[in-house]
Amino acid sequence: MTRKILLFLVIAMYSFINAQSITFVSEKTGKPLPKVSVFGKDGSILAFSDIDGKIDKQSLKPDQEKFQLVYDNVSVATLSYSDFSKDVIKINDRIKDIETVVIKNDKPAKYVFVKGNFNTYVTLNNKLNSYADGIITYIFDNKTKKLKSTKIEQYRIFRLGKTEMDIKNLSSWDYGMFLKVPKIKNVGNVDEYRKIKNTVFKELKSAKKDEIQISDEADDDSELALFGYRISDSRHILNIAYTQNSQKKLRDLLEYNEIESIKMKHKSEPQYNAIVIYNNFYPTDMDFSNDNNLDKVRFDINSSHYTSNYWENPSFPNMQPVFSSFFKGDLKEEPNEK
Repeated sequence: MTRKILLFLVIAMYSFINAQSITFVSEKTGKPLPKVSVFGKDGSILAFSDIDGKIDKQSLKPDQEKFQLVYDNVSVATLSYSDFSKDVIKINDRIKDIETVVIKNDKPAKYVFVKGNFNTYVTLNNKLNSYADGIITYIFDNKTKKLKSTKIEQYRIFRLGKTEMDIKNLSSWDYGMFLKVPKIKNVGNVDEYRKIKNTVFKELKSAKKDEIQISDEADDDSELALFGYRISDSRHILNIAYTQNSQKKLRDLLEYNEIESIKMKHKSEPQYNAIVIYNNFYPTDMDFSNDNNLDKVRFDINSSHYTSNYWENPSFPNMQPVFSSFFKGDLKEEPNEK
């Protein structure tokens, strides 16, 4: 009898958990779709699907319809709150084919250059706070596949109007200082991520790529008090995609996504402020060289720096139009310091 009760409780708990979640899947393959963002009508990012394509249904509120789904940096659907009554939602994810990474030469050399496009943005209490994108090259040791240096070539910075920066009101801050380029340190040695303590390593084989998610094993809800401020609830998730059925080496890298979140407040504030940092990298070509002297520009959050309209390339992961559709002229680019 005890076993039957235990089995019933397990099934009931599983059903309850599933009832609280919604799964996004590919319309063509039926496979789960990780990294789908759900935007509310005010531009808030309310949910971001995990490697199983799941989001928490409770993160969606009726007053935020219509909801916009963004996948692969493109808006793919607009849904009403009633559409989320389904447990599974099919998405047309074939907006564009996976771009092939161009290998310029394969001669033995000391360094590997992985060049590509990136975007990074910070949200404050779910709403965009600042945004950047650009072109970057990572230089790896060809033998160890360890990252040696990072070279930013061009970039743009966007901010949302003026902020008060009240030291006792963190909800008034500009968090542009949290903008940073993706850290793809171990993408050539993916097993290094397995060695990180207190993490969960999950894999998904989709139609055209192999995806890996590395996330915190347990919630870190401990509170840190410092100079009148409170910091809590730190989270860290990595999503890395490689060519399907590959050895998951540098040449197989297709996408890199990193999400860091933290909650902060001044002791006088009644509620915590949620800050989330999204970093994305999409490689475009790979080269080999014995010389790692490559020109770079300094990543300054108070200015843009570019010499070409790189974002006009159809393959560029340009999230600026998505954000501008919500914030219009309030999302302003910092001056271009060529």
